[in-house]
Amino acid sequence: MKIYETSTAPNPRRVRMFMAEKGLLDKARFEQVDIVKGENLTPEFTARNPMKKVPVLELDDGTCISETLAICRYFEEAYPDTPHLLGDTPLEKAQIEQWLRWIEFYLMQPTTMCFQHGTGYFRDRMKPIKEWGDECGTQVQDFMMFLDEHLADRDYICCGRFTAADISAFVTIAFARVVKIRIAPEQEHLQAWYDRISARPSASV
Repeated sequence: MKIYETSTAPNPRRVRMFMAEKGLLDKARFEQVDIVKGENLTPEFTARNPMKKVPVLELDDGTCISETLAICRYFEEAYPDTPHLLGDTPLEKAQIEQWLRWIEFYLMQPTTMCFQHGTGYFRDRMKPIKEWGDECGTQVQDFMMFLDEHLADRDYICCGRFTAADISAFVTIAFARVVKIRIAPEQEHLQAWYDRISARPSASV
């Protein structure tokens, strides 16, 4: 298997952390895609993912799977004897799915938009709107406040244990540093959770 990724981007990091927690990093060869140079826009890459985004998992038979959570779902189902990060019971699966969607919609997407529109990093292929970037940054900070309150009496985001929801939130908050958004000093519960996740070996992949 191959995984086409950009190692500095948050979504590929989510996949690597997921695989590391399951002990599967050696199952795939990681191929770097330079998105600054537009390697993700080439016909060769577009054939693998018409959305032109990383990461992409390419199976040995040539089948390609795009989207971070779809790739994680593949590894969850294909290797059932590894730790389950997307839930064991119907309730756990539903709760983790709920949190993954909240994190995608209210934390990761606005963080990404704050980066793209606030920095103009991809101004050669999109029109940055600074005001939208600023608004998205405010949304990120609001959700981090919500997470701080939620984690007041919890070690992990849901299900009483480490799950894919923790991976998604952790990677996004780490990436938010590029737009100068950090955990506020008064967000002690969020900081304690972040430190807890940072101490896991998977956080260094």
